[in-house]
Amino acid sequence: MTAVAALQNAEPTTERIAVRRRSVSQPLLYGALLLCALLTLLPFVWVLGGSLRSLDEIRSDPGAWLPQHVTFDNFVRLFRTQGFGRFLVNSIVVAVMVVVGNVVAASAAGYALAKLEFAGRRLAFGAVMAAMMVPITSVFITQFVITVDLGLADTLTGIALPSVALPLSVFIMRQYALSIPDDLLEAARIDGAGEFRIFFRIFLPLAGPAVATITIMSFLFSWNNFIWPLIVAQSMSTYTLPVGLAATSQAAAHVTDYGLMLAGAIVVMLPVLVLFLILQRYFVQGVAGTGMR
Repeated sequence: MTAVAALQNAEPTTERIAVRRRSVSQPLLYGALLLCALLTLLPFVWVLGGSLRSLDEIRSDPGAWLPQHVTFDNFVRLFRTQGFGRFLVNSIVVAVMVVVGNVVAASAAGYALAKLEFAGRRLAFGAVMAAMMVPITSVFITQFVITVDLGLADTLTGIALPSVALPLSVFIMRQYALSIPDDLLEAARIDGAGEFRIFFRIFLPLAGPAVATITIMSFLFSWNNFIWPLIVAQSMSTYTLPVGLAATSQAAAHVTDYGLMLAGAIVVMLPVLVLFLILQRYFVQGVAGTGMR
C-alpha cells in the first residue's frame, strides 16, 4: 500500500514539474522572438527617422536614430522630383506583369509536374531545381542579348520578361499541388471533367495559399529589382522606381542626397508591407503547405 501511495503521489509531482518547465520555457521563447523582431526592425526605424531629418542634420550626425526637428521636406522634394510619377507607374506595370506571369506559368507548370503523367516529367522538374541553383547575375549577358534580339531593350516588357516564370514559383506550386489528394481529381475525371476544367474549377481554388505566396514573392522580387532594370532601361522614360531614385538622388557636385534616398526607401517599402499584411495568412499557409521550413 505504501509503494502504491508513493507512486500516486509521484505522478502529480511529475505533472507539476512539466507545468513548471513550460511556464519557464514559454516566456524565454517569447522573449527571444521579441528580441529577434526588435533587431529586425532596427534598420527600418533608422530609415524612418532619417527620412524625417533635414539633409544638414543627416550630414552632421549620420548615426542619430531620432530627428531633432521633424520635417517632411524630403517627401515633398521626392514627390516633386521630375519623373517620380513615371518611375512609380513603370514599377507598378512591371510588377503586375511579373506577378500575373508567375501565377499563370507557375500554376500550370506546378499542376502538370505534380498531377500529370508524361514523359520527361522528372527531367523537367530536375531542370527547375537546377535553374534555382544558378545565380541570376550569371545569365545577365545571355538575357540581355536575347532581349536586344527581340527588340525589347529599353521597354517595360523587356524588364519584366526574364522574371515572368521564376523557378522558385514553379517549385512552390508543385510542392503545394502534391498536398492535394489525387482521389479528388480522379473523382472529377470519372464525372467527365477535363483537365482544363479540373485545373480552373478544382485545383486553383484549393491552391489559393500557394498563389498568395507566389504573388508576394514575385512582387517583392520585381519591386526591389535594381540591376536588371538598370541594364535594360536606357532612358528615364523606362526607369523603375529603384533605378529612378538612384539616378535622381545625386545633388550638385555629385553629392548624394541622403534625405531623398531615405524618403524614397520608405515609399518603396510601403507597397510591399501593405501587400504582405493583406496576404499574410495565406502566405503562412502556402509556405507550410509546400513543406518549406
